[in-house]
Amino acid sequence: MQQTKRPGLQWGVILDALTPVVAALAALLVGAVMLMLLGANPVQAYLALVQGAFGSFNSLADTAVKATPLLFVALGICIAFRGGVINIGGEGQLVAGAVTATALALALPNLSGWVMIPLCMVVGFLSGAVWGGIAGVLKAYFNVNEILSTLMLNQIAVQSMNFLLRGPMLDPDQFDSASRIPQTARLPVFYDLPRWVPTRLHLGALIAVILAVLVYIFLWRTTIGYRIRAVGYNREASRYAGINVEAYMVLSLALSGAFAGLGGAVQVLGLNHRMFTDGSATGFTGSAGFNGIVAALFGQLHPIGSIPASFFFGALLVGANKLQRVMQVPAALITALNGLVVVFVVSSEIWRRRRARQRQLAQMEQAEAPKPPEVPTPVEVSHDR
Repeated sequence: MQQTKRPGLQWGVILDALTPVVAALAALLVGAVMLMLLGANPVQAYLALVQGAFGSFNSLADTAVKATPLLFVALGICIAFRGGVINIGGEGQLVAGAVTATALALALPNLSGWVMIPLCMVVGFLSGAVWGGIAGVLKAYFNVNEILSTLMLNQIAVQSMNFLLRGPMLDPDQFDSASRIPQTARLPVFYDLPRWVPTRLHLGALIAVILAVLVYIFLWRTTIGYRIRAVGYNREASRYAGINVEAYMVLSLALSGAFAGLGGAVQVLGLNHRMFTDGSATGFTGSAGFNGIVAALFGQLHPIGSIPASFFFGALLVGANKLQRVMQVPAALITALNGLVVVFVVSSEIWRRRRARQRQLAQMEQAEAPKPPEVPTPVEVSHDR
């Protein structure tokens, strides 16, 4: 007798998919209360936010540019979480990829752009992989908590960047000035990624979207991706099945760092065209390493879902700037509004996972429920002789 799915379970799946959206709306509702307390009209404020993010083609381009590093980091986070490890080191991996790509471009200023651009991307990818792989090795073979190790590696990357940009990589023109701004020289113009003039939208946004599709194919359509997900589901069962669990844990964190490092290289080639620092990672990354984690959670830790999620957070960051200018609210309110969205979305992910476990238990109970006895079909007696 074939069992049918309960309608409640199907509604539960739909509700889980909408959970991040509801969480973001709830955060904006709390933000509206804060705006009212400051004497600002919440409706006008949010209209200014939408106008700032989507009101013109330039605004849309700025939103896409802001979303690009978030998507690169989110793709890496998807791989790490699917592999059962947590990567909080996106900031340091972005910096590692950006610094090495910049150093290569400055060291070889006379190559063709079509040679140097892919080469810088490869170097940024590998640098991020090394930075993430260090945490992977510590986790897999020494049982060092990857949250702590990636956070510490963030600080190492930032301080290394500060040292290089104030010394070996400092712009030579800064030596002759009194300011000595910690930044590198501007990269050669022919090393810039192609962009849509007159906007700031560059080729890196399209590369990130293409890579999101490739990461989905990698995770769900290849043997290596299947093994990464298997290790994330159950390490002991994967080890029993013959999978080298430690190697795939290292691979998960290395690939996670690699995409963040690639994002850092793209940020330099497509947008900033130089490295600079204010003493923290945020001065260069704009907190993309942490915001990318939230974008991945908002996208249900799925590479394809991370595309609209990153665009949403890019719109929130771009639109918040216009909200501040139009409504004349303190900059701290914008920071608080972004923080509210982050807290609500992360909290909703915990609630979604709890509901998923409850739904899984309900399905198991339904499968183990005793089946009703089958009524034998009466046999027709033929009267033909």
